[in-house]
Amino acid sequence: MSRAPVPGVWLPGDPPASRRVVTLPGDGLPLEAGGRLARVDVAYETWGTLDPSASNAVLVLHALTGDSHAAADPGDPGAGPGWWEAMIGPGAPVDTDRFFVVCPNVLGGCQGTTGPSSDATDGRPYGGRFPTVTIRDQVAVEAGLADHLGIRRWAGVVGGSMGGMRALEWCVTHPDRVERAVVVAVGAAATAEQIALCSVQDRAIRADPAFQGGDYYDTGRRPTTGMAIARGIGHISYRTTDELQYRFGRRPQGEEDPLKGGRFAVESYLEHAGEKLADRFDPNSYLALSEAMNHHDLGRGRGGIAEALARVTADVSVAGITSDRLYLIGLQYELAGLLPGRPDVVVIESTAGHDGFLVEVGAVGGVVREALAEL
Repeated sequence: MSRAPVPGVWLPGDPPASRRVVTLPGDGLPLEAGGRLARVDVAYETWGTLDPSASNAVLVLHALTGDSHAAADPGDPGAGPGWWEAMIGPGAPVDTDRFFVVCPNVLGGCQGTTGPSSDATDGRPYGGRFPTVTIRDQVAVEAGLADHLGIRRWAGVVGGSMGGMRALEWCVTHPDRVERAVVVAVGAAATAEQIALCSVQDRAIRADPAFQGGDYYDTGRRPTTGMAIARGIGHISYRTTDELQYRFGRRPQGEEDPLKGGRFAVESYLEHAGEKLADRFDPNSYLALSEAMNHHDLGRGRGGIAEALARVTADVSVAGITSDRLYLIGLQYELAGLLPGRPDVVVIESTAGHDGFLVEVGAVGGVVREALAEL
């Protein structure tokens, strides 16, 4: 385990030099579920130039295990490509010749923004004491960052999956601060199946003996086994039956014989995916963010989803993936049918499942480019 220059935040290795961190002013953040975070740090990265009227800003929001490093920075070549590299840059769908692009790490994360591995007021990591945070709390933090940057209104807010949840919440909570939004592979509220899948992953992490109730930072151990299992469960839901069958079928892993205790190739694939994430992501953050996604419900306390979406004044583009079995495309049709103006749903053909919002760069990029071209 290594520590970043940001006090108390778990990071694997050094963060990108282009990442900046700001402490939000005031006496902390009141939370929707109750309680308050006494201090909130926000890590973020930017690309392009903010114009004098601060009217060309685009907010890009990452999904569950993403971070602020959405694209490479020419001034920081050592940081490498970002998670949405082909989408952001000169001439890209989010064109940095036109727009000032901001990508923050989410509240509850482990890449510089306040989360379970951050130090509480007693100087020790929150660990198991980290409070419940919701999508609305995360957007409140992002609004504080916008204020810090002098951005009163976003020209665009773009996100897929959990990022799409926050984009929608921005449109409902701050309708006067969003001109356009693009949401991909998301619905207006978490479904029972989505909650169930998160719940099983949660149990896998908590069952790891190294979890220690979430207070493992000073033990020299991390619940990486539970984390890897959780990721494997999640990864199955992100891909598709046809893709897994085509890529792996019933083939063994290398020379291993499944009849004699060896692994099938698909088992090795899931193990690798889980171990890779466990090496770079904090299990407590995985739990905190999964819980926030479970609480996603635009209609909570607002008279229902239809009444909440009626508040939206932004032009919203909605896209879905044909093979997404986690966020079924019917959820996007439901969402679009309740948004003012009843926008069409852009249907993206893909065999990649939910991960299509990351994999299908050409199609998703086309949706984003068209939406932002109208600004």
